[in-house]
Amino acid sequence: MDDMTPTPAPGPVAAISAQLRRFKNETRASVAVETAMILPILFWAFMASYGFFDAYRQRSVAEKAAFTIADMLSRETLNINNIYLNNTHELLGFLTRTNNPQLRVSVVRWDESDDTYKVIWSEGRGGRGGLAEGPIADWDDRLPNMPDTDRLIVVETGVHFKPVFKIGIDEHDMESFVFSRPRFAPQLKWES
Repeated sequence: MDDMTPTPAPGPVAAISAQLRRFKNETRASVAVETAMILPILFWAFMASYGFFDAYRQRSVAEKAAFTIADMLSRETLNINNIYLNNTHELLGFLTRTNNPQLRVSVVRWDESDDTYKVIWSEGRGGRGGLAEGPIADWDDRLPNMPDTDRLIVVETGVHFKPVFKIGIDEHDMESFVFSRPRFAPQLKWES
């Protein structure tokens, strides 16, 4: 009589578990099915890798361009003017391969009596204006300690990054803040 007892039908969880077990144990394969399953993942991974490396490359290029301009200005022995700064702005666009980069060049000095950095002159291009002459409080953590009345050339750049593929990284501006001491002259002067 025990042989005639009907077995209960499996519930939905048991049926799904049995199908998953059969799928896991299946050893016959079709390359087309496996390719169709893995190819989208590989394609996405390749595009994401390309996007991230392109962002790091652009960031590196922008930083190197800012350092190049700061070094160029630090070696200048003559006064600079609007023509010089306009050409420097064009150079920044050429080095970073961007259409309208932002550039600001400022000369600052340390005033020990006021315990602050002061702007001597500042000029900007590409939509970034110059700073007003006078003290700047928010650069204390960005500039080095200096002797009294020592001067620095500060170069700020901004380039817009637009990724080729919208996978993981959005459009954003890449800012650089670089400073250098004048090398061959005691200071860099602006001739208006």
